[in-house]
Amino acid sequence: MRWSRRAGSRSPAMRGECGTENFMYKIYILQSLKNNKYYIGQTSNINQRLIAHNSGNVKSTKNYRPWKLVYSENYRNRSEACKKELEIKKYKGGILFKKLLGLWNE
Repeated sequence: MRWSRRAGSRSPAMRGECGTENFMYKIYILQSLKNNKYYIGQTSNINQRLIAHNSGNVKSTKNYRPWKLVYSENYRNRSEACKKELEIKKYKGGILFKKLLGLWNE
């Protein structure tokens, strides 16, 4: 099953609908070069997804283009990637998020 993002829809992780397909998945964090906002997502094809974000094909990110990839992690299936995506979204902007990106100095 493939997930599509529709206007107003949340990611599979945010909806609690993580599947168990056996592919290589990545969670990723993008940073907007326009306003320094962050976007967190998961995909099985990071290059294709980055192109989609930067070409304006993703409604939630098209107004903040261009984007650069600042972080990614590999997972062996979508279920694990979805769990990590949700975990990162819960601490977005906080100390744990900054530590993950290497922006926190203790």
